[in-house]
Amino acid sequence: MFDIVLLCVFAFAAGLIDAAVGGGGLIQIPALFNVLPSAQPAALLGTNKVAAACGTAFAARSFVRKVVIDWSLVVPAAGAAFVMAFAGAATVSIVPQALMRPAVLVLIMLMAIYTFWKKDFGSLHKPMHIGTKEKLLAVLVGGAIGFYDGLFGPGTGSFLIFLFIRCFAFDFLHASASAKLVNIATNVAALLFFIPSGNVLYLVALPMALFNILGALTGTWLAVRKGVPFVRALFLVLLVILISKLSYDLILQG
Repeated sequence: MFDIVLLCVFAFAAGLIDAAVGGGGLIQIPALFNVLPSAQPAALLGTNKVAAACGTAFAARSFVRKVVIDWSLVVPAAGAAFVMAFAGAATVSIVPQALMRPAVLVLIMLMAIYTFWKKDFGSLHKPMHIGTKEKLLAVLVGGAIGFYDGLFGPGTGSFLIFLFIRCFAFDFLHASASAKLVNIATNVAALLFFIPSGNVLYLVALPMALFNILGALTGTWLAVRKGVPFVRALFLVLLVILISKLSYDLILQG
């Protein structure tokens, strides 16, 4: 019971952070592996995905009610993400994970530098006209991030937020809301593997899902209430944490 309570605390924190800027897996996955060290890794990842998917769904629902969503971009991006998440998962055994970490670390460092130095990045919401070119770009963005999520995963939400701002001139709040909707597609793709294969610890996953939802609702409320400056600051903090985590993992591998 103590383990479940502890995991619920982490699930709440993960839901809160993930709703605003992504990166909830940085909190929830290490918590599961540390609190339940004897469980199978696949079962822990499936348990994490159930809780995270529930929180993401409720965060997306809250954002949709409070933020205007550009569905002409989000729908093709989500569709491509769903398909490519399967492709990414299928190539996990082919692409060495040891090659992924340094490449992703460099990309996240570049994202952090760009966001920090470009002070107006994501501060204004001036979306471009959506035509065929922009929809195709949305498919490329969703497909690339969906593939990455299936293949590796860390920082998926942050990559989506950055690309929605950089490619479509969204502000941080609208980019975060759009990223949540695309995340739903990748979560569903993952659940279609984990649930049928029996890789979910439901006695742990269900209470964690409840607290992840509570955290997600809190994170959404904070993002909408505090606005773009809060989300931008939180985004930069998360990127620093991601950089630290990936650097630490590389040092351990070395």
